[in-house]
Amino acid sequence: MSAEIIGNYATAIFLLIGSGFALVGVIGLLKFNDPMTRLHAPTKVGTVGIGMLLLASIVHSVVLGETSIHETLIMAFLFVTAPISANFIAKVNIHKRNCETPPTPPRDDTWSTLNSPDEEPLDPT
Repeated sequence: MSAEIIGNYATAIFLLIGSGFALVGVIGLLKFNDPMTRLHAPTKVGTVGIGMLLLASIVHSVVLGETSIHETLIMAFLFVTAPISANFIAKVNIHKRNCETPPTPPRDDTWSTLNSPDEEPLDPT
């Protein structure tokens, strides 16, 4: 087998995997009812699906001998912006009270620290 045939097979496999992930993301987006659960489908599964499709494009361009950095830049931009947009969408849903409000944290000094409630505090002197 030549490198071109292996590259074509790899491209086809990446396209199938990416299409499968994108299909699962679309089904999840249509199936879930709550906006907060719908958020996971396009951000988690869709990002991996689009990443695999871009990886297929990179492999195909390498096989053809026409390498470019466009796919890598798109993938980097996607992996940076998807979590940020998911965070903003979640915050909007929480502030609009479209979803269940998260529980309030307990009112003690160990909530967001590494202190254990069973230990005595260290004497600073």
